[in-house]
Amino acid sequence: MRQSHRRPHPLLSVSALLCALLGPTPPAAASEGPSTSADVARLYEEASLATARYEEGRRAAHLQRAKVRKLNRLLSEEQHDVAVLHGDLGRLASAQYRTGGGLPYTAQLLLADSPDALLRGKQVQLQADLAVNSAVTKTRRAVARLTAAKREADQAEQGLDRRLTRLAVLKRGIERKLESAQWALQGEADRAVAAGKCRGAVRLRQPKKKASTRAWVTPVKTYELSAGFDSTGKRWARRHTGQDFAVDIGTPVRSVGAGRVESVSCGGAFGIEVLVRHPGGYFTQYAHLAAAAVDQGDKVRTGQWIGQAGTSGNSTGPHLHFETRLTPYLGSGVDPRKWLAERGVEL
Repeated sequence: MRQSHRRPHPLLSVSALLCALLGPTPPAAASEGPSTSADVARLYEEASLATARYEEGRRAAHLQRAKVRKLNRLLSEEQHDVAVLHGDLGRLASAQYRTGGGLPYTAQLLLADSPDALLRGKQVQLQADLAVNSAVTKTRRAVARLTAAKREADQAEQGLDRRLTRLAVLKRGIERKLESAQWALQGEADRAVAAGKCRGAVRLRQPKKKASTRAWVTPVKTYELSAGFDSTGKRWARRHTGQDFAVDIGTPVRSVGAGRVESVSCGGAFGIEVLVRHPGGYFTQYAHLAAAAVDQGDKVRTGQWIGQAGTSGNSTGPHLHFETRLTPYLGSGVDPRKWLAERGVEL
């Protein structure tokens, strides 16, 4: 689920008042609808894709920064080891000087207790020198490898940061265009509701079909639940008759199950709304839309886009008002959360 940023529309109160005065809405005329709906749908998809790419870039940059921090730590440890070994070599040299290690080999041979003792001492010294030299060489090689790896990691981090900056700019640009198109779409919806005349179905490009055995889905894909069924408040004359989903204007609204469009209306408290009849006699309502993507009598499948969310009618901000009813009429609603849960859909 995602957080939706909602703000009231300046024409909202006038639209709601006019809708209440105009009364019932005539049937919608068949139409391909204005291009604003298609623009919003396209920009909505582009914004979702841009957000996904930005988040992917952000995660990659985070992982790369963690890799650089690890390399910095390892490099620091290796450099410390080199410093320690250098100190050890200095102490060994001083010890050799103090104990005669700096004497010429001929002098050591003359002063030695026996040739065997001298040879054994030289062998031990050679082995110690080899061990120290090997340790120094390995440590220096490790430092060189880590330095090269860090340089490459730093370059990769800088590249990712530049890409992330570009993605952020692209994302903000698309979001600005989307916001402008969303409110243009809502303005068209408000004018239609105020006039009491629906614009007809906006035939949106449907998402690609995916093989699925699910008979029921949520009415919107991503959302935040707001007002629930049977809740009270000053916004409603009686108790709340459905479940609200806080979403942005233009969010694709989908039919929760297969059925046939009972009606598409425009006006009154619900603004632009779609009512779908499902097998078994149940009905689902989708209200406060910015546009409808179906006409009365259309057959719909599970998950099909039937409209775009908005804030038309008696609404305080962008959201989808969703109802499940026993009849087509207001007042026959049942709790949508329980109704969907019985069909395997948890909100």
